[in-house]
Formats: sequence, C-alpha cells, structure tokens
Amino acid sequence: MPKILLVEDNEMNRDMLSRRLLRRGAEVLIATDGAQGVEMAQAERPDLILMDMSLPVMDGWEATRTLKAASETKEIPIIALTAHAMAGDQEKCREAGCDDYDTKPVDFARLTSKIQAILGEGSLK
Repeated sequence: MPKILLVEDNEMNRDMLSRRLLRRGAEVLIATDGAQGVEMAQAERPDLILMDMSLPVMDGWEATRTLKAASETKEIPIIALTAHAMAGDQEKCREAGCDDYDTKPVDFARLTSKIQAILGEGSLK
C-alpha cells in the first residue's frame, strides 16, 4: 500500500483525490498548505507527494525546493498538480524539483498512470 501525501488547499480537490486514491489502495496523508506539506513529508516519509503549486503559507514551488534540498526528503518523488497549463509551466515545475507534472482539473486515469510509472505497476489497484 503506497503512502501518498496530498498537498492541496482546495477542499473539493482534496476530497475527490483522497477518496479515489483510498479506493485504489493508497494510504493518503493530507496537508492544506506548503509548510504543513514539508513538515508532514519530513515526519511521515511518504512514497510519493502530489503537490498543488498554488498554496497558502508556502507555495508548492518553495515547498518542492525545500524538500528536494533536504537529504532526508530529496528522494521522495513529487508530482506537481497545477491549473497552470501555459507553455513553460511543465519545465518550471521540473526546475523546482518535481519529478512529473499534471494539470487541473485532474484526469484521474492519467494521474494514476503517472503514479504507477513512478512507484511501479500494481502500486495502485
């Protein structure tokens, strides 16, 4: 059962994604801002982080850079979730340290494929 940290401030997105991930067999941890996401990642060491990039307190860009700079969390894969779908946004996410990128609204089948590409086939039911 993969442990996935969902860092998302929008309640509807959090609810939809967490319920669907739970049904696919993941353990889901939730943070509602970037600073809380960094703290939870350091304490819980999830297998994967789904990081909204537009967050309060500390945005997803800074949270990702913080996690990738720390020796204890730098290996945790991060998938950026963002409504920013402009040219260059994917590259900007990768430069911040994200391992992959997905746009909102989330296409759950596409996101599941990206999670399984990182964690391995069969990681989700």
